[in-house]
Amino acid sequence: MSHRKTTRTIRTFTILSDILLINLAFAWAYVVRYELQWFLPIQSKDPYAAFIVQQVVLNLILIFTFSQSHVWQRRRGDFWLDEVVGLIYPTFIGISLMMAYTFLDRPLANSRGLLVWATLFIFLFLSLSRWIRRLIMGRLYRRGIGVDQALIIGEGEPGRSLIRTLLARPDLGYQTIGYLDAGLEQNNIGSGRIPHLGTWTDLSAIVEKNPQLRTLFIALPVGMTQQTSKLIRQGKSLGLRVQVIPDMFQLSLNQVESSSMGGIPVLSVREVEINRAGQVVKRILDLVLVAIGAIPVLLLSGLIALAIKWESPGPVLFFQERVGQHGKLFKMIKFRSMIVNADDQKAALLAMNEASGPIFKIREDPRLTRTGKILRRLSLDELPQLYNIMLGNMTLVGPRPPLPDEVAQYQPWHKQRLEVKGGLTGLWQVSGRSDLTFDEQCLLDIYYIENWSLALDIRIILHSIPYILFGRGAY
Repeated sequence: MSHRKTTRTIRTFTILSDILLINLAFAWAYVVRYELQWFLPIQSKDPYAAFIVQQVVLNLILIFTFSQSHVWQRRRGDFWLDEVVGLIYPTFIGISLMMAYTFLDRPLANSRGLLVWATLFIFLFLSLSRWIRRLIMGRLYRRGIGVDQALIIGEGEPGRSLIRTLLARPDLGYQTIGYLDAGLEQNNIGSGRIPHLGTWTDLSAIVEKNPQLRTLFIALPVGMTQQTSKLIRQGKSLGLRVQVIPDMFQLSLNQVESSSMGGIPVLSVREVEINRAGQVVKRILDLVLVAIGAIPVLLLSGLIALAIKWESPGPVLFFQERVGQHGKLFKMIKFRSMIVNADDQKAALLAMNEASGPIFKIREDPRLTRTGKILRRLSLDELPQLYNIMLGNMTLVGPRPPLPDEVAQYQPWHKQRLEVKGGLTGLWQVSGRSDLTFDEQCLLDIYYIENWSLALDIRIILHSIPYILFGRGAY
């Protein structure tokens, strides 16, 4: 099923389900007001049949206000909270019009309390329905159902910004088959899940090989306007839906803020970081969750320490120098999962490295102990880092703190991930973990920094649980 057909189906289903839920909310409001009599008792009870006309009128009013407010016009990129907020205004206006109708018509059965309860239940039911719909659509998209095949022509920061958004937001419904570059700089804007397929001159051949391709994203630097115009015309002639990502002087759009100075439009640049208020909120969340989990973590840590000591000689804890926020070095603590002096054998194992970029990872690392393999698979070797979080060196959610020798190999754009504290878990850990390439990990880390919110942190923490329990992508 094509994305366009899927969109029409979802819109039709949403309209019908909203009408059903509005009526269900009205009926439940009657039960609460007249049968259960929550909060305020009633003097006389009107039968439900007396409110049928008002129920029909409310349906017609809400259908009108919802359609005028484009509630049923689904926009790509909207979060669940955006959809919920979009329900507030048309619902409030609809109920206000309904109250005006009852005031003018003076029906025999008239209850403002019923309308108040109806408002609350309509908002609650429709919000829940949108959450359930997003869960269903997420599952369908992951199975390739209803997705829109897309191709990227990108270079530099515009291309990286687009790729990190598509990697972080599978709910957008795009299945990106790959990207083409302009051949201007090193091929470093994507790989793995979004592979490099050649240069923009290969566009016609790529479209011919992929008849299901529907969308073309163009994200080229500002100095390539002529090539962008040419690609727009070429994409349209090939029957593609062309979308152009503007380049703000090689900056991410999330770094650009617009304002007015005496009527003159001004663009200002902000740093890629979490603001001070956000840092305070993150710190409070860290301390609260660490305090809640302190006792069970201590008990589990005691058992892990015994298992490590029983299997092999050496210390229980492993202290390793890592690079934190703004390049500041600190000692990160882990449970020892390898034999003693494992770092001395690293040079001999470089040929077995399975990771891309500066990262060193081996799926079946011969230095791991039996206990260490279990700890790595379940990410239990990371538990002592809760102490790092208490000290303020780390946070629960953020980019993983890198080694100094890894940072030495970073390209300039990679260093943006060092603008915040390192985390115990992060966006790329719930998007594929070690199955991602290093560039993809960095793209997701930067996306997280640019789009940080408390809701995003909570979502990542909750999504980390099944990844830890089932050991997906961990080694």
